[in-house]
Amino acid sequence: MELKNVEKLEKSIVALTIEISAEELEAGKEQAFKKNGKKITVPGFRKGKAPRKVIESLYGDGVFFEDALNICYPKAYEAALEESGIKAVAAADVSVSEMTDAGAVVLVCKVPVEPEVTLGEYKGLSVEKEEAKVLVADVKAELERMAQRLSRTQTVERAAKKNDTVVIDFEGFVDGVAFEGGKGENYDLKLGSGTFIPGFEDQLIGLKAGEEKDVVVTFPEEYHAKELAGKEATFKCTVHEVKETVTPAIDDEFAKDVSEKAETLEDLKKEVKERLLAQKAETFERDYEEALLTAVIDGMQAEIPDAMFEAQLDNVMQDFGYRLQMQGMQLEQYAKMTGSDMQQLRAMFMPQAERQVKVRLALQKIVELENLDVTEDEIEAKYKELAEQYGMEVEQIKKALPAASITSDMKLDKAIELIKDTAKPKKKTKKKAEDKTEETAE
Repeated sequence: MELKNVEKLEKSIVALTIEISAEELEAGKEQAFKKNGKKITVPGFRKGKAPRKVIESLYGDGVFFEDALNICYPKAYEAALEESGIKAVAAADVSVSEMTDAGAVVLVCKVPVEPEVTLGEYKGLSVEKEEAKVLVADVKAELERMAQRLSRTQTVERAAKKNDTVVIDFEGFVDGVAFEGGKGENYDLKLGSGTFIPGFEDQLIGLKAGEEKDVVVTFPEEYHAKELAGKEATFKCTVHEVKETVTPAIDDEFAKDVSEKAETLEDLKKEVKERLLAQKAETFERDYEEALLTAVIDGMQAEIPDAMFEAQLDNVMQDFGYRLQMQGMQLEQYAKMTGSDMQQLRAMFMPQAERQVKVRLALQKIVELENLDVTEDEIEAKYKELAEQYGMEVEQIKKALPAASITSDMKLDKAIELIKDTAKPKKKTKKKAEDKTEETAE
């Protein structure tokens, strides 16, 4: 292999011109023949027994050329990268440029490389940071949600009211004819949930178990079944059971039931307030960090090759696919359910992938400029932290995550901390419509 030329192109692409000699190509053809020749049938010879020259005379001199090139290319490409000092960030776009008179082949490999990065300001940045506060109303709403989670239903011997659940049989008719999908038996319907056609649930209010009623409604004009859209329908309904939702009282006993520490309702309120405050603080800190990183990449200049974005997009899609599998769904199924296709999903996730690439490049540059490094003790501490987090032995974590990977990520974390430590947060200003006048929880 001979590296004949190295040329920098736009958007961080480097063109490597590589010549694979006639001798190397010949060795590749011989290897291709030994591998694939046995699959070729030649009249007058048993399958796989025809000599290479006979096969080439019958099918042409180039019969093994493509396979030979595939055999020779990886080694030649790796050697060219090493000689040129180029670090590829994605697969090269390869084309045959020339076949020489001497039988050599000249390839042009367009290699995506990490771009030259120029940063703007990354120290002393000033962005908004919201202060975490918990209002009395926030605590009250959370207590009500907790109570709802402990609610239960019980059968009642009275007329149905809004927010009750009725167990019904129903069958729908348009112009006296039953229609497909309009029938149900022992269906649990919560009155006021808006599950059925507007007006349907309201007409069941006041009915008791054992009573029947013809519910007359009109399908909306935009109803998904076009043959029913805008038409009047009559549903013959029978109520079998009326059930009410019983929510526990929010008192001292409730506090003891839902908390391992609280003895009184006031104890629970303090506990809830502290939890909400921690959640808000974490959210606002994450938002603040993202705002700082946005400011950094907005001031960054770099010609990033599209291949870097595409490679990261593959990672994002793979991660999303894994998370769907945890829920028992395939990526293709999700696409169909959401009325999209894989191309549309990739387009949806591309901004996320682009941001991740830009952030990583910016942080890597800060690591370089600030000479950030990690010690052996810090690396060991990180391994122990991960082992505790995942309930694994430290040695298992070390096998799964090489030190180089851990070190790289820890350096990036230090770059983020440097940005945050030198930043000057501004108090977030709220629009008048967003102002809250309720009392802050004490």
